[in-house]
Amino acid sequence: AWLFSCVATFAPAVLPGGTQAVYFESAAVIVLLILVGRWLEARAKGRAGAAIAKLVGLQARTARVLRGATGEVAEISIEDVLIGDAVQVRPGERLPVDGTVLEGMSTVDESALTGEPLPVLKRVGDPVTGGTVNGTGSLTLEATRVGAETTLAQIVRMVEAAQGAKLPIQSLVDRITMVFVPVVLAVACATVAAWLLFASDPALALVAGVSVIIIACPCAMGLATPTSIMVATGRAAEMGVLVRKGDALQTLSEAGVIALDKTGTITEGQPALTDVVTLGDQSRRDVLRAVAGVEARSEHPIAAAITEAARLECGLPASVAEFEAQAGHGAAATVDDMRVLVGSERFMVGAGIELGDLVVEANRLSKQGKTAVFAAIDGTPAAVLAVSDPVKKTSTRAIAALQAKGFDVVMLTGDRSSTAEVVAKQVGITKVQAELLPADKVAALKALKTDGRKVVFVGDGINDAPALAEADIGIAIGTGTDVAIESADVVLMSGDLLGVLNAVEISRKAIANIRQNLGWAFGYNILLIPVAAGLLYPAFGLLLAPTFAAGAMALSSVSVLANALRLRRLMPAQAAATKQVSDLTLAEGRA
Repeated sequence: AWLFSCVATFAPAVLPGGTQAVYFESAAVIVLLILVGRWLEARAKGRAGAAIAKLVGLQARTARVLRGATGEVAEISIEDVLIGDAVQVRPGERLPVDGTVLEGMSTVDESALTGEPLPVLKRVGDPVTGGTVNGTGSLTLEATRVGAETTLAQIVRMVEAAQGAKLPIQSLVDRITMVFVPVVLAVACATVAAWLLFASDPALALVAGVSVIIIACPCAMGLATPTSIMVATGRAAEMGVLVRKGDALQTLSEAGVIALDKTGTITEGQPALTDVVTLGDQSRRDVLRAVAGVEARSEHPIAAAITEAARLECGLPASVAEFEAQAGHGAAATVDDMRVLVGSERFMVGAGIELGDLVVEANRLSKQGKTAVFAAIDGTPAAVLAVSDPVKKTSTRAIAALQAKGFDVVMLTGDRSSTAEVVAKQVGITKVQAELLPADKVAALKALKTDGRKVVFVGDGINDAPALAEADIGIAIGTGTDVAIESADVVLMSGDLLGVLNAVEISRKAIANIRQNLGWAFGYNILLIPVAAGLLYPAFGLLLAPTFAAGAMALSSVSVLANALRLRRLMPAQAAATKQVSDLTLAEGRA
């Protein structure tokens, strides 16, 4: 347009009579509109990548480290912190590194990394993550991961990798875009030729040809998929869902079966004391204190659960002596001058103790999927205690929501059938396969794939790694082992099954968003290129000016980006918590 105008201005004689029109204003407005469109596009892209900037912004810049024999506090750059350093964190500060609490107690807000709304109470020995926010207490940490090895740094790398990935649907777009530009140039040439042939009007031919080239928008098609991926994976990271592989978004949206491990996935993964049924005038506190004296010397998980419960309720016994253990059956010791026996029914019978009504109680507890142990004090039956791996508070709600979305939910576990059936009934799962070895889980997943449905597996342990790799989509609980996480396509930073619900919702909304973008981009070109070529001119006298073509082209790209940015408004499955809950949690911990 600019070159034609220059000829019309400085050499009008070379043009046919009546065609010496100038289009300087059109050229200027076209460039202006395109630049405005690119500016809006750049702003939208910046907002799409805001998740990375937000994650990077979580990293503290300095840390207060105890150095030297005198234990003086030195404020140093985060890059200079070493593994094993003692790091002080004041109330309200961000934790600079991953570590373990050495001193102090406080609640820590982990919502920026895990999506969990409730602050978590941290005591001595608890692990903490860099980038999270300390509450009202002071903490001293031992640094366990620094620099590029911190959880936050790994999350940033995962999100960057996912945002740069290509979905299978993108390959189709790429193939179409490769032929789009030459086709449009051919259409523009054909438009000019047709106008010159049938209308004999060089000015109109130029207008129509330029309009076709300007209005054609491969930009919108090229932006449709990667922008939605960038926004969706960024928003997912903010909700505690890390998409390690970009194509997992599309595959997850097509899944029909979700297979869940039990221990550590549906349940807490750590046995906890649930019942203490005493006989006669024995008090719960006295019995628990005595039993803990014996179990404190044992390494068994059941013993650890009883000992932890006793520590929280009544402290540890004053003195323990003459400890004896019978592997697989029970143990005995003298606790505060009392002879205490703890173990199975066979162990008690072998010691000549008549359990009586406690056996009935033990059977009742066993039917609930709990493990019962007996206690006797000075040769007299005292109590039956039950330990179980409790179901996570949100598991039942998450599983019901997944089933409501049309998923077939299955439990695959290596645990005993009786225990698995009880847990499955509690959370509303009807299909259970129990007592599975890791290889058996892989075989079970292959069987679930036979009808052509995509299968998701959710697990957390080392034994889940083969199953996570075999499934079409493997989702690892972030509280699990590194091996499991490395085998997964998606990682949930929290141990909450609502994270699976979030991942499913993000994937479905992202793919729907991509389809909307592609529909708009292709529809726009299919409808407006013929209009720009002059299809409506013979019947209605309408010809699209290059200025309007430029505006429409810019609008198409901006519309695609604006639609993708709607994904930033996705809300997590769990409700937000209030500060009052945080304060109450800290008060309970101190009490």
